[in-house]
Amino acid sequence: MNHWSKQNDVLGTTNRGNAIESGLCTLCRADCKGKCETWLSSLKGRETLYPRDFGLVTAGSGNTAPVGVSYNALRIQGSCHGAQGMNGHEDKARSGDCLFTDVSLGTSFGNTVKTHCRLPLMTGALGSTFIAAKYWNSFAVGCALAGIPIVIGENVVGVDRASDLTGGRIQSAPELERRIETYLRYHDGMGAIIVQLNVEDARNGVAEYLAGKYGDRIIIELKWGQGAKNIGGEIEVNSLDYALFLKKRGYLVDPDPEAPGVREAFESGAVHSFARHSRLGYTAQDGYAQVRETFLASVAHLRELGFARITLKTGAYGMEGLAMAIRLASEAGLDLLTIDGSGGGTGMSPWNMMEHWGVPSLLLHAKAHEYASLLASRGQRVVDLGFAGGIAKETGIFKALALGAPYAKMICMGRAMMIPGFLGTNIEGALHPERREAIHGNWDSLPATVAEHGRTPEEIFAAWHSLSERLGKDEMPNIPYGAVAMVTLMDKLSAGLQQLLAGVRKFDVSAIRREDIASANRETERETGIPFITTAGDEAARRILLG
Repeated sequence: MNHWSKQNDVLGTTNRGNAIESGLCTLCRADCKGKCETWLSSLKGRETLYPRDFGLVTAGSGNTAPVGVSYNALRIQGSCHGAQGMNGHEDKARSGDCLFTDVSLGTSFGNTVKTHCRLPLMTGALGSTFIAAKYWNSFAVGCALAGIPIVIGENVVGVDRASDLTGGRIQSAPELERRIETYLRYHDGMGAIIVQLNVEDARNGVAEYLAGKYGDRIIIELKWGQGAKNIGGEIEVNSLDYALFLKKRGYLVDPDPEAPGVREAFESGAVHSFARHSRLGYTAQDGYAQVRETFLASVAHLRELGFARITLKTGAYGMEGLAMAIRLASEAGLDLLTIDGSGGGTGMSPWNMMEHWGVPSLLLHAKAHEYASLLASRGQRVVDLGFAGGIAKETGIFKALALGAPYAKMICMGRAMMIPGFLGTNIEGALHPERREAIHGNWDSLPATVAEHGRTPEEIFAAWHSLSERLGKDEMPNIPYGAVAMVTLMDKLSAGLQQLLAGVRKFDVSAIRREDIASANRETERETGIPFITTAGDEAARRILLG
């Protein structure tokens, strides 16, 4: 197992907990006072791309001998000539005036109806976990302003006490509506609101309700699974009354809150909480043929309801499950298939299951490209792909897009996208105590890790002034600080991605290709099909020398 350093002296960052490949901690806390790279980037934006203390330091990398098979074992292949993806600006390339800021990061995905985005990024599914509900305003407004899609995860209606499920079908869903409306308020046509359906949501009539109320303003997503677990979604509740409510809604609640012994254990303090679980999917299907029939029928039903855009999210199942997802999503004409590898994040999953189940992201994504190429070789359209699972930095975004090219259009980021929401909210609560309880801020005052950057939002957030210029100063009081932090993080990721693309002389994100990366060890070459770093381009090098 690789061990990742908790500290980066070059950037001046430190992980509170155990660091992992993405640069995040294994356990990311909403009340964290810093300061991992993503946390700091949510304040300083693109400034965190560079070593600290310029003029006093020099910096050197030690990451030149990666061990094992992971995204860290892929290297980005720079190019010293050419310019691809100039899209009508070839004269600028010929004049030698190209800058990294000339790189276009705009992208789109979809079959007959394209969804356009400012960046090739989207959130993971933010569903019925309480952390998603508490910080939704920051997440949604931030994503809308950044022009990227946000995903409302599973079970939001089922766990909402205020929702009306008369006869088991939705009559009203205030929490779901709040989440949609919050995003749509600042949505300017770039990005999208995606609402996920699991087994429970399908039973409750979520799709029918959304079709009648929002129509094609939203994208509907079917869910097969996620990288963090291979069972249905769950949350933890510490209220006996709420546990009983959820059981009446049809959920499995573990332990059973109606069992006398369990109630006594809860009242005595021996049992502190209850886990609410969803049903497992496709348990009535024994193989591909039955899954295909059921899946295509589900898609046909959604089409009949009027949904023009439909996506699928699948987890880190084995090769058969991956092949089914790619084949069926392509056959059904879906707009996006998000493939979430093990190493992905969670709001609530059994920890040891998360540590040991499923296919790690790099291996799963490499096979996804292989299987997509098989379909394409037969003349079939391949569904646009999104890759997810432990990606948080611009380097991981670049590598994943290159590994999946030309099929990978989007990179899905879960926990990394939530950090700016937490951080900005805590700052807002500290600076405005009267708002703290309502917005779920966790700090009474600014910690030194934030105060060293300033004591007003104008001083703290690198993106504040550009947002103020864009929206107008009168609108800024309506923008959650967590959303400002989200835009600030997107500034860092976009600048970093532009630099990497410029380094391979690709000036449009759609021009990225597999030859833009190389394997740093032979094991990674064997598993991914990406040539070893001294093999890639070797034939061309020999032609130069011998020609």
